[in-house]
Amino acid sequence: MGKEIWEWGKAILIAIGLAFIIRTFGFATSVVEGASMYPALENGERVIFNKAIYLFSEPDRGDIVIIQRPIKNYVKRVIGLPNDTIEVKDRVLYINGVKHDQPYLDSDAIRGTGDFGPIQVPDGRYFVMGDNRSISKDSRNGLGFIKDEEIIGRSELIVFPFDEFSLTR
Repeated sequence: MGKEIWEWGKAILIAIGLAFIIRTFGFATSVVEGASMYPALENGERVIFNKAIYLFSEPDRGDIVIIQRPIKNYVKRVIGLPNDTIEVKDRVLYINGVKHDQPYLDSDAIRGTGDFGPIQVPDGRYFVMGDNRSISKDSRNGLGFIKDEEIIGRSELIVFPFDEFSLTR
């Protein structure tokens, strides 16, 4: 009886330890608050984000990232990389003077995108925007440029509600 309890205790401690390591260094969840990432993500959806991805690589244009700020976390899309020049003119996004297609936006989001820039992204910073441009708090209007260390992961999966289970992109 004592040996069996000891074996169960070890198994439980190992499981707790592995869960702690995975949650701390691998994957975690975040809840989407608001409609700023619509249609890619909707209010109330729970996403799993990869915390380890940026230990080995840098955020890439188009990544949906989790940004950690003191009061709350934000979910936004990376638009500009360090040293890029960003401009929105007549509802068209230009990156380094070249028109950039945004297939993840719907027509309402494109209509809601006002003129902006040109502005150069500083070294070591990122420019982010929400997909629902007319209501998004992002690098244009409140968040400013995002530091490397503020990006804590990349959104990978929508896991709740269950009927919305899918990859995020």
